[in-house]
Amino acid sequence: MTKRVAFYLRVSTGEQTTDNQRRELDAIAARSGWEVVQVYEDAGISGAKSRDKRPAFDALLKDATRRRFDMVAAWSVDRLGRSMSDLVGFLNELRSVGCDLYLHQQALDTSTPSGRAFFQMLGVFAEFERAMIQERVKAGLARAKERGTKTGKAIGRPTLPENLRRTIVDLRGAGKSIREVAKGAGVSTATVQKVLKDAA
Repeated sequence: MTKRVAFYLRVSTGEQTTDNQRRELDAIAARSGWEVVQVYEDAGISGAKSRDKRPAFDALLKDATRRRFDMVAAWSVDRLGRSMSDLVGFLNELRSVGCDLYLHQQALDTSTPSGRAFFQMLGVFAEFERAMIQERVKAGLARAKERGTKTGKAIGRPTLPENLRRTIVDLRGAGKSIREVAKGAGVSTATVQKVLKDAA
């Protein structure tokens, strides 16, 4: 039975071209006897973009759920995303609908026993990557707390000079509206409201 294959091509900038990716994949398809049923291409779009910002990638996954092909082929893993967790998430979506993945540069073919075993290893590394990111975030927050800061700003430190705070309170006391006070002090209405709340 001939395998129905979809290509996914992507380049990050408008100056780049997907021609080389397509040429390589066409040659592999010819050698393997694949039937190329569709080519999805995101040109000038970063792999770090989410699925909704990559229209061809989104269409590819939707068509995979409709069983329009048996395998997705891409030139390299970095065409699909920028992290291990991205790849594993993509693979899980494909696997849930019975679709395989072929990556030329990494020699990954999930339709083979060795490819499936490699996929299981990727899942472990993705978990490790997530755990490391969480640890870095926790460590960063702990350091900020030790320094008396929160997300880089000092806790309790006034964001406005004291004389400007007094000006805001005085203008409001003179009967000016919130908008007029903000305009007179050169700050936002949200800042005026916060200063007045603090001064109450």
